[in-house]
Amino acid sequence: MVQPDLQTVRLSNGKEITVHTHLFINNEFVPGHGPLIETINPATEEVICSVHSADKEDVDAAVNAAATCFKDTWRKVAPAEKARLINKLADLMERDRDELAILDALDNGKAFTVARDVDITDSIACYRYFAGWADKIHGKTIDTTFDKMCYTRHEALGVVGAVIPWNYPTMMAAWKFAPALAAGNCIVMKTSEITPLPAYKFAALVKEAGFPAGVVNIITGYGHTTGNYLSGHPLVSKMAFTGSTATGRKVMESSSTSNLKKLQLELGGKSAQIVCADADLDQAAEWACGGIFNNHGQSCNAGSRILVHESVHDQFLELFIKHTKAMIKIGDPFEEDTFQGPQISKAQFDKILNYIEIGKKEGAVVSYGGKRWGNKGYYIEPTVFTNCHNQMRIMREEIFGPVVAIAKFKTIEEAIDIANDSDYGLAGSVYTTNLDTAITVTNEIKTGTMWVNCFDVFDQSTPFGGYKQSGFGKELGKYSLQEYTQVKVVKILRSSKI
Repeated sequence: MVQPDLQTVRLSNGKEITVHTHLFINNEFVPGHGPLIETINPATEEVICSVHSADKEDVDAAVNAAATCFKDTWRKVAPAEKARLINKLADLMERDRDELAILDALDNGKAFTVARDVDITDSIACYRYFAGWADKIHGKTIDTTFDKMCYTRHEALGVVGAVIPWNYPTMMAAWKFAPALAAGNCIVMKTSEITPLPAYKFAALVKEAGFPAGVVNIITGYGHTTGNYLSGHPLVSKMAFTGSTATGRKVMESSSTSNLKKLQLELGGKSAQIVCADADLDQAAEWACGGIFNNHGQSCNAGSRILVHESVHDQFLELFIKHTKAMIKIGDPFEEDTFQGPQISKAQFDKILNYIEIGKKEGAVVSYGGKRWGNKGYYIEPTVFTNCHNQMRIMREEIFGPVVAIAKFKTIEEAIDIANDSDYGLAGSVYTTNLDTAITVTNEIKTGTMWVNCFDVFDQSTPFGGYKQSGFGKELGKYSLQEYTQVKVVKILRSSKI
């Protein structure tokens, strides 16, 4: 017996909500042929519901639907009409913002108020931003020789495959969908098997907005099966992936052994926040606190290494712990004043606690937190390590949790060397009142994004992406449109003898 698509589930506050649990292919919710996957409420450790997963047959169906739609319909739709549909989708998301935020909070464990006021609000803005680009993507005419005409076309790729992580279920989808749709592509997206519910609510809005069948297809499943099928599919022209560096390597392998897909990889990070002796220490401590503890530390760009000049280390640490205590209220995601909910899963919960033990064994000192919070749900106290050096595992490996390692430096050159001594290069920051220092540090740090006197500041018009093993390609802004188009050159021999 096939599980019905619509299921009624209970929130941790006792309220109920109806969710979709089938795959979304060709504008219809259809049962998958893969195993049912239980999605867990990280606040209660209880099963929310089971969702269908996609096997190879389902991936084929989704990709074929997208390919047919692109060939027969979507590429022929006027750019202005594409913009109208994307804006209509944004309108529907705004109408149902609370429901989308509820599903993010339920499935992921993040605070409902944060999901509503940050994740969903920014996602809506992302769709509106790229709707504005839909009819402004064009090539150039190039003056070559008198008897020839030359111009370029910026063409859609066709079928884009996307795989998104569990830490920002709605927002990471927006970062892929919005530019891909504006550039004229059709999409097959695999959600994380841990957080599939928000994407299926989004799918229902896609259909309501009036997108042609096959433009958007959303499936879920495990990475080693469903994700592997998608990244190796011969009809997929490009893969956009956000996740771990290890999985990013596998996506590259699938591309190389299939049809050499275009790739865009946004991978892991171990971002350094540098606090100079001349910094406004209170301001730096407040920003640095948010830089690591936002989203429970579950962000690829989290500022999990803080390098502080030795002359102000103790004062900064006192202020940092003060702001940590003031900012972070741990609790149920649906309590109005909650800032930090549970970690995403038992596996992640155990991994973070293990790293805390590793830090202690390596000689780092727990100056705040360091243990489980409560006795139910995957909650961990915000944890501050001091007495750290850059060869410790907690300074080098991505923990992906509310754990920060603080180290001292003597000179700005030393701080730059420590910050760059990492396999990753996603983001970083410097806190200083000296403009020359700010320019020097931002120029020398090998990362895709550098913030000055702030952290974690995003905007739809600003590109985001990494260096080194943090991946390549850009999300957001005009730069991201290059990731979803290809340039064709057309040369015409004129027949006129004039």
